[in-house]
Amino acid sequence: MDHDSALLELDEAFVQDPYSVYAKLAEEGPAHRVRMPPGVPLIGGLPVWVITGYDAVRAAFADPRLSTDLNRIDGLFAQKEPDSGKRGGFSKVIASHMMHTDPPDHTRLRKLVSKAFTGRAVQALRPRIQAVTDELIEGLRDENEVDFLDAFAFPLPIRVICLLLGVPVQEQGAFKDWSSALVSGHSPEQATAAANAVAEYLADLVERKRNATTDDILTALVAAHDVDDRLTTTELISTAYLMFIAGFETTLNALGNGTLHLMSHRDQWEALREDRTLLPGAVEEFLRLEAPLKHATFRCATEDLTVGDAEIPAGDFVLLAIASANRDPERFGDPHALDVRRPAAGHLAFGHGIHHCLGAPLARIEVQMAFDSLLDAFPAMTLAAEPGDLRWRNSTIIRGLESLPVRLHR
Repeated sequence: MDHDSALLELDEAFVQDPYSVYAKLAEEGPAHRVRMPPGVPLIGGLPVWVITGYDAVRAAFADPRLSTDLNRIDGLFAQKEPDSGKRGGFSKVIASHMMHTDPPDHTRLRKLVSKAFTGRAVQALRPRIQAVTDELIEGLRDENEVDFLDAFAFPLPIRVICLLLGVPVQEQGAFKDWSSALVSGHSPEQATAAANAVAEYLADLVERKRNATTDDILTALVAAHDVDDRLTTTELISTAYLMFIAGFETTLNALGNGTLHLMSHRDQWEALREDRTLLPGAVEEFLRLEAPLKHATFRCATEDLTVGDAEIPAGDFVLLAIASANRDPERFGDPHALDVRRPAAGHLAFGHGIHHCLGAPLARIEVQMAFDSLLDAFPAMTLAAEPGDLRWRNSTIIRGLESLPVRLHR
């Protein structure tokens, strides 16, 4: 019998409830060979390793033998599935960013972008973030029932990241359409087309920034490319693309997932309403309990490695289960419960080590400011659906809802 045919498949049931699968896997140790479901871009049907549990995932994040280098990974994909049409995936132009590189390229690219996300830089953005938040809330005051994702959680981070990249206001509408195609999970073809459209737009915007005197990160990256030759044109466009995707995806899901859990636990919502000093810690708890990414982006083993009792051969693909680590009962007591007073620091929602998310300070502040404003504007907000009827997006990496209907006024 083919050993791989008996592998557990990360299918639709897993997408809807990964935690019961992680709990079952955890009984066997920290590393598990599973199969990706058909239809997943690049790796549909392929066996991969999933690493679970807090200590093992944290150690794997810091293990230099697990490479995120896209060129290496793409070569392995090609060996396992020679038909590039079946592999799918995105062009190199939008995948040559720091999440898909190892040091020293990773170090160089990260350094170029890091200035935009220092604590001071993010604090300076607060008035602009608040203005976007206020405008979105003002537009909802006469509404009773809305899809929270569509009406608030989605446009907020897109508009903030467009501010950072210097996308003209009149061109931001297209970003919303492309983003919708990228996050829907319904059509890999539409997602690929949208990704390529974003890349083309960013390439054009880069050209326009060459003669601009605006103060935004894309203009700064263009200068780093033109003046100091510190990154290639492909890396420049790819880095802008990463900022766009990471800039809205994490915040969108942190807002949506946090709202779902707060609406399901009114005592926690009321606690925040009465004591806003709890908000920073509450944001960490939302990120821990329902991390915006359930897995980190793909890695591959550059040499044989041992995780627990498992031997992972060189060349095999590895997924790090952030969602499992963040609900590890050995690390967090009563891990499936929302507790806005819990000291949730140390969670792995933003990764760990050299690939720790650069945009984490921005995401944290956006989510914190958003909930502060929502608690003021819509204190009686409730779910307009049964939690069990809500669907999670069909994605290997992302943990986010397809929609989140809420009633803003009781």
